[in-house]
Amino acid sequence: MPHSDTITPVILSGGSGSRLWPLSRKALPKQFLPLAGTRSMIQETAVRAQGESFTAPIVISNQDHRFLIAEQLRAAGIKGAKIILEPAGRNTAPAAAIAALQIMQDRPDGLMLIMPSDHVVLDVGAFRAGIAMARAAAQQGALVTFGIKPAGPETGYGYIKSAAALAPGVFAVERFVEKPDRATAQSYLDSGGYFWNSGMFLFQAKSFLAEMERQQPRMLACCRDSLAHGHQDLDFIRLGEPAFLACPSDSIDYAVMEKATSAAVVPVDMGWSDVGSWHSLWDIAARGADGNALQGDVLTEGVRNSYIRSEGPLVAAIGVENLVVVVTKDAVLVSHRDACQDVKKIVERLEGQRREQHIHHAVVHRPWGAYESIDSGPRFQVKRIVVNPGAKLSLQMHHHRAEHWIVVQGTALVTCDERQFPLNSNESTYIPLGAKHRLENPGTEPLHLIEVQSGAYLGEDDIVRFEDTYGRAPAENKPA
Repeated sequence: MPHSDTITPVILSGGSGSRLWPLSRKALPKQFLPLAGTRSMIQETAVRAQGESFTAPIVISNQDHRFLIAEQLRAAGIKGAKIILEPAGRNTAPAAAIAALQIMQDRPDGLMLIMPSDHVVLDVGAFRAGIAMARAAAQQGALVTFGIKPAGPETGYGYIKSAAALAPGVFAVERFVEKPDRATAQSYLDSGGYFWNSGMFLFQAKSFLAEMERQQPRMLACCRDSLAHGHQDLDFIRLGEPAFLACPSDSIDYAVMEKATSAAVVPVDMGWSDVGSWHSLWDIAARGADGNALQGDVLTEGVRNSYIRSEGPLVAAIGVENLVVVVTKDAVLVSHRDACQDVKKIVERLEGQRREQHIHHAVVHRPWGAYESIDSGPRFQVKRIVVNPGAKLSLQMHHHRAEHWIVVQGTALVTCDERQFPLNSNESTYIPLGAKHRLENPGTEPLHLIEVQSGAYLGEDDIVRFEDTYGRAPAENKPA
């Protein structure tokens, strides 16, 4: 049993990261991408809060990303995480309340560290030092937030105004301030005592719940009811849907911190960024003497102060400056660095036009592996499919299409109606329209195959699922 001063990391993974399109998309948002290193941001978040001072994390997420989270935590060596699934987004205050209630079940005096999953912290030593300063105040009932020492008059962040010192490195909060204009932000820097609001918090679960009871009793009651009516689904905890949908939506700042008499702030300088735009990613990236941050297959001539990233094809840029160029397999973004916040408007237009590029990448991830559509036309589609070792697709059938499977690498175990048989490299099989079928990888290496679909309708919602290893119900109308 962990001691009362052991901290439970609570990772909030509900964001969509639309300002980092086309790399970040609804089905694979920025927290699952390696934007500032070799690991994804959610992996980095979990890894930096490991060690003797910490328990296994709690992750609060929507259900669509549950398998991504589980797989990425496993790949990062994070064991014992509790993944709690929200039926719908209700902002950060209900998520924090759910986590606090969960912690209270085992550790009435337990500490909890709230962290967004999609922020960058470059100086982990400073991060740990800030937690050490905040711990004693939190154990005495303070609701501690972490303020970032401002590097300039940033208008994209909220600010925290500090008051009297409570302990070395810990200050009372005088007030929280909305995102200012540039002149106001400069006045904050000139006067001192103002810090960027990081959205990170450390407090006892019971202290936070007591403040919730005082300020947000209805929200807390909905959270209690939702957790009480939740249930285990494989490795996940699903919250009770009716109660959670009835819960008011609000942030921790607005719902609790702004009126809390015990709010405190610990200023830190830990190389923090919320990575809210391509400009902010350029800010923290390693840059050459010409001010360029380049990633992937990129050639430049006479280019300055630009962020250019390719996830596939060669990108050549000549004689430009202050640009952001991001290339994926199915989309290209070109923007002035100072206009990057408007990427969200493009995403909104894609959504309004019912296009898929704001939701999925060319490569679509599934619990069993991934697939990529490599060609399509009237009555046909060709996919490249990768099935992870030991994984299997659902037992299913289609009303409108037949499928041909050609194994490129590995060995498949195929179910087609009453038959079950192996399919080796360079072998193929035909799945007739209406046949009940399943694809499995019984081996220890990834299975690669080409699928050729033919039929009158090739949409991903043409599926009847009979059985599924991953607990996905037929009513989800999800791809295999």
